Amino acid sequence: MKAMITGASSGIGRSMALYLGSLGYDLILVARNKEAMDSLREKIKTKVKVIVVDLANEQKVKELYVLTKNEEVDLLINNAGFGVFGEFSETDINKELEMLNVNVKAVHMLTKLFLRDMIKKDHGMILNVASSAAFYPGPLFSSYYASKAYVYRLTLSIKEELRRKKSHVKVAVLCPGPVKTSFDEVAGVDFSLKALSSDYVAKYAIDKCLKGKTVIIPGFTLKLGKFFNHFISDSFAAKITYRIQKKKVNHK
Repeated sequence: MKAMITGASSGIGRSMALYLGSLGYDLILVARNKEAMDSLREKIKTKVKVIVVDLANEQKVKELYVLTKNEEVDLLINNAGFGVFGEFSETDINKELEMLNVNVKAVHMLTKLFLRDMIKKDHGMILNVASSAAFYPGPLFSSYYASKAYVYRLTLSIKEELRRKKSHVKVAVLCPGPVKTSFDEVAGVDFSLKALSSDYVAKYAIDKCLKGKTVIIPGFTLKLGKFFNHFISDSFAAKITYRIQKKKVNHK
């Protein structure tokens, strides 16, 4: 068994690598931080290949696929991503476009390219990491919320296409809330909601994915929030989200 994980140098990706290694998976770790991945490799007993890639670069994403397409990847985890906090009219457009390249374009490309190969073999799984942000409008975090909504909807659509093909290929989407990672530092915020540990989220997500669960939401509070979201308007949800975002302390 072999898994490829993007964004594997820290946070959920790192925890997923450790857990999958304990399950006997050989690993391909993908991120920009080679030193962190080399350190992680020393903690894993199975075979580990480290690939340094900037997923914001479309050409590098294509090269990553060419480099790994013959690796017989059983499980692809599109985990890499980051956020940009602030009012949409004021945030740095270049930083946002970099974020969209990582959060949307790279996920889209790798999902499509590996999915085609998996369909031919009628075997494989893809786990896309979205966020609970995918369920709501996200004022003050608008482009990040929108990027995760894309990943969520894309995965659900692919799921239905595979079902109608009677394919044995599986896709799933992870939608966590705040997790104790470097995400908030990169985005420049503190989360007002209690964060789950990356180890807990990683184990929960992989266990559910391997059991065939499509939408994976760690934590009872978030499940409850998604349920009640069906009973309120988008405009009201946006007002609630704005108030939550305002509680975040900007470190900039």
